[in-house]
Amino acid sequence: MRLLGIDYGEARVGIAITDALGITAQGLETIFHNGSDKVLLKKLDEILEKYEVDTFVVGMPYNMDGSKSERVEKTEAFIHKLKCKYNKIKIETVDERLTTVAAHKTMNFLDVNKYKKRQIVDTISAVYILEMFMNKNK
Repeated sequence: MRLLGIDYGEARVGIAITDALGITAQGLETIFHNGSDKVLLKKLDEILEKYEVDTFVVGMPYNMDGSKSERVEKTEAFIHKLKCKYNKIKIETVDERLTTVAAHKTMNFLDVNKYKKRQIVDTISAVYILEMFMNKNK
């Protein structure tokens, strides 16, 4: 069984997945949903048909001081939708502070084209979210 990392955003959602043994995390894709969770859930259905996933790992966008933001409330509402639709899949959350910063640093180090960055930043953030969860649970 695999873990699926989710970097939930209002317009884009980064998706990452572990290998079948749960050892490594790889970026899967960025889903452009423009605020429509229906589009996102449909895409998740397609992913779940292809991969055996037993856990969703969702990044929680807390403020730097650890307080909840409006984004946290929206992410919690999305998690509720996940729980209702995929009630057999476990859902875990990870504090995602600074994952986007780390993703940008990685892309800068790799000299990624600035137009490509927007396409993949959320996917890289999802990989970091998944890796944090995996490292925490070793």
